[in-house]
Amino acid sequence: MDSLGTFITKLESELDTLEKGSLTPTVKYREIPNWSSMFALIIIAFCETEYSVTITGEDLRSCETVTDLYGLVVSRSK
Repeated sequence: MDSLGTFITKLESELDTLEKGSLTPTVKYREIPNWSSMFALIIIAFCETEYSVTITGEDLRSCETVTDLYGLVVSRSK
């Protein structure tokens, strides 16, 4: 499994409308400017493609920060 920093870098590149370096471990990703359901779908697809981890919309709602999301992916990648 990638480190948190690598996870953030990869996720940031998937959300290509974000400025590089704008995602940090404590960012509440649903508060990102212009957050939309499209971002949620991109995150779900990213986790499936990059880590073979299935997450749902409910999973995204239960996580608050990028670190929470990373923790969820790590816990399901075992």
